[in-house]
Amino acid sequence: MADQTLDAKGLQCPLPVLRARKALKTVPPGSTLTVEATDPSAPKDFAAFCEATGNRLASSVEEGGVFRFVIERNA
Repeated sequence: MADQTLDAKGLQCPLPVLRARKALKTVPPGSTLTVEATDPSAPKDFAAFCEATGNRLASSVEEGGVFRFVIERNA
């Protein structure tokens, strides 16, 4: 499903978003980055990050205390 995956579990704000920003630079436009995080503020942080950067938040789910975000890089 994802072209790249980033494990940000155990990291607190703002590190998951900062690491995702860096990882997205290596993702080709139209491809995806899946981020797994445990920070409770991650859902709102990633929604705001995608809105600010123009990337698409393709999905955001929580399972067993782990949030999984699929971000599609804009062109």
